Amino acid sequence: MSKFYVENLGCAKNQVDSEVVVRILEEAGWVFCDTPADCDLIIVNTCGFIESAKKESIDTFFAFRREFPQKKIVMSGCLAQRYGEALRDSLPEADGIFGNRDLSKVTVFASDVMDGKRPVLCPDYPDPEEENDRRTRLFNYPASAYLKISEGCNHRCAYCAIPLIRGALRSRPEASVLCEAKRLIETGIREINIIAQDLAAYGYDWDGKSHFLQLLEKLDSLDGDFAIRLLYIHPDWMSDDIICAVKRCKKVLHYFDIPFQHASEHVLKPMKRSGNIDSYCALVEKIRSEIPDAVIRTTLMLGFPGESEEDFETLREFVKRCHFTWMGSFVYSLEEDTEAFALTTGKEHEVLAKKALLRQRELEKIQQKITEEELEKFVGNTYKVLIEENVEGEDLAIGRIYAQAPEVDGLTVVMGRNMVPGGVYTCGIRRVNGVDLEAVRID
Repeated sequence: MSKFYVENLGCAKNQVDSEVVVRILEEAGWVFCDTPADCDLIIVNTCGFIESAKKESIDTFFAFRREFPQKKIVMSGCLAQRYGEALRDSLPEADGIFGNRDLSKVTVFASDVMDGKRPVLCPDYPDPEEENDRRTRLFNYPASAYLKISEGCNHRCAYCAIPLIRGALRSRPEASVLCEAKRLIETGIREINIIAQDLAAYGYDWDGKSHFLQLLEKLDSLDGDFAIRLLYIHPDWMSDDIICAVKRCKKVLHYFDIPFQHASEHVLKPMKRSGNIDSYCALVEKIRSEIPDAVIRTTLMLGFPGESEEDFETLREFVKRCHFTWMGSFVYSLEEDTEAFALTTGKEHEVLAKKALLRQRELEKIQQKITEEELEKFVGNTYKVLIEENVEGEDLAIGRIYAQAPEVDGLTVVMGRNMVPGGVYTCGIRRVNGVDLEAVRID
């Protein structure tokens, strides 16, 4: 039997794709390996969103090629989907290129690779009713899982390559999503992280209306002891109805991930976004007035073409006014075939990027202090902590409370004994340590 290993890069949506690929290959008789040294085929599931992600993908591929020169090594995922034919010629070191749309074709692709055919296979999506997104092996820590409800995006933000990679919005059938959620709960998953490019757009491709609230209420009504976390909602689609639904639903965590990207209207308009600092601040205030313990995470972009010092000052004011619990940031990447690509030349972009890096550091310094202040609100209170792993040789475990999403936020370090990864324990928060919380088990 041929053995394979998957190296997953990029976002949570990519991770779900990797998990589906693993299930498909295992069902076809392949043997999954936890380490690349033992396998026959290495699949590098790449990211192609921005330049730094592309570089990481290429660097990772060549690191495997240097370490395992005799093994079959292929590229899959976003970078492969976007540049499939070009990679055939520019990356002769790859034994094959596989896209990220019709994952069911991976068995044919992998067999061709092992036969020495060096295939390039980037087929389009199958019919939604024919897709099988079932997973039997998850790459998360115990008891946590991602659940993808749609692919692609219709927003067409000027800087974004996602529609080029994953296509237009393509919502999964509701029955399929609910069936997968039930399977996850039955296997002991305690935290379901709902993901999409924009959750609120779910179902819009069916009839021009969002069906997200109906789906959310049905997920919330499922039997079982689990929590639901919502990740990625476009600010222009964050409605009062969604806020009320989060407040009303018993299993939905009070956690909002809203990628505002910027706050200056002068920057947002050419980004093809409709907000401004006042409307965005009003949205944050609305969430907190309705849900006082709401945790809000955002992502901001620095260095978009035309960003001035005045625009950055608006962004700085925005961060201070909104006092986000968590903030991520990145520097604008010049991506071919996006609408924003024509707004600047390569040399102009280099100048803007250098300035953006300085602004990014300043913004992150401001946010560091804000995050520490926001985390202080949890000190002295008790929360349920989902344990991810034990600290070897210590009476300590590492986990997360509702305010901490997997991978991107800080962690909670818990003092106590006999805690099992995947278990949920009541803990008292004692202090803040940087971006992490320190707690003691009390149940």
